[in-house]
Amino acid sequence: MTSEQQRRGLDAETRAVRHMQCADFEILVRNFRCRLGELDIVARRDDLLVVAEVRLRTRADFGGAADSIGLRKRQRIIRTTRYLMLGKPALRHLRIRFDTLLLDSQEGPIDWIENAFC
Repeated sequence: MTSEQQRRGLDAETRAVRHMQCADFEILVRNFRCRLGELDIVARRDDLLVVAEVRLRTRADFGGAADSIGLRKRQRIIRTTRYLMLGKPALRHLRIRFDTLLLDSQEGPIDWIENAFC
């Protein structure tokens, strides 16, 4: 990934974080990385833990943002979440939901898909 792509990705994640905070979510972790994969955003509201994958697609010729989250990516997110939970026992009692926040441009609306996968 080039530095310009990284900057755009971080900007998209920052927009997604603000969007989640406006919905009363507390952001617990951003960009959690381990050998199994990466989690973009881990947030909490009440007894709900949301693991959110943020996707930005600025070119439609490769499909929209939702098209970029395939089966292998979903499996990696789930495995990485399990690993995160092993190290954070205080979160184990929470319900877990996997969401996606899709951005098809830097300025456009955010499409928040709850329960995007399990």
